[in-house]
Amino acid sequence: VQLQAFGGGLVQPGGSLRLSCAVSGTVFSINTMSWYRQIPGKGRVLVAIIYSGGGTNYLESVKGRFTISRDNAKNTAYLQMNSLKSEDTAVYYCYADGVERQDSDHTPFKLVGQGTLVTVSS
Repeated sequence: VQLQAFGGGLVQPGGSLRLSCAVSGTVFSINTMSWYRQIPGKGRVLVAIIYSGGGTNYLESVKGRFTISRDNAKNTAYLQMNSLKSEDTAVYYCYADGVERQDSDHTPFKLVGQGTLVTVSS
């Protein structure tokens, strides 16, 4: 299985961006999908997570501005980011964990994407 993230870029303060994260391959099920972010010199911070049942949790500073969702048929998660602020500037990483199936074998997986840069600046 593989994970790819898309959607970073440059946006002005107050603008919006949507990040996408797609898992491909012999996926049997996906448990959680999440987005972390990291700025230079700092640790990686959980921004949002969505569970298999649809429950979500958010970093306090993004509540009301960011929305995480998932399309289980496409094994894809999205992070809709609205009212962006300069302090949202970071590299965003997508994570996914679940189970892959090859023939009769079921194997857990944990994946992290390559990171996508979000820059909020005028």
